[in-house]
Amino acid sequence: MLELYDGALNVPEILTRWYAQEASNNYGAYIPFVGTVREEDGIEGLSFDVYEPILTSWFEAWVAKTSPSGATLKMAHSRGDVLVHESSYIAAVFSPKRRVALETIERFVEDFKASAPIWKYDLKDGKRVYARDRSTPIAGAGILGGIS
Repeated sequence: MLELYDGALNVPEILTRWYAQEASNNYGAYIPFVGTVREEDGIEGLSFDVYEPILTSWFEAWVAKTSPSGATLKMAHSRGDVLVHESSYIAAVFSPKRRVALETIERFVEDFKASAPIWKYDLKDGKRVYARDRSTPIAGAGILGGIS
């Protein structure tokens, strides 16, 4: 399940809803990861552009890759502005086995940072400035690999 939201994520609502959806599926592990915008370099927050077709394909490939292990993946991400100390990213793995969930969440989050078609901008002095120094070009993305 991939969910996109305008603005900051409501972490308690999303995690509670995901847990309720999976509570009776006999999983032994539920491991969420919550990404929060941290205060640095005088930013007021971050702003995100999402290319949904590629993100959906990337997420579906991960679902297919983890399905044989019995794991279920869920992800939520923000579009637009998210202020400091708010959440822009949540990922969760449900799995019958703890080791599968632990290994999957680590690989998933790291691949998300390297491969997801999401562009990050700093919010500074009421302006949106591309965060080139904290962005990772997407392999094979051509002009989408480094928007400026």
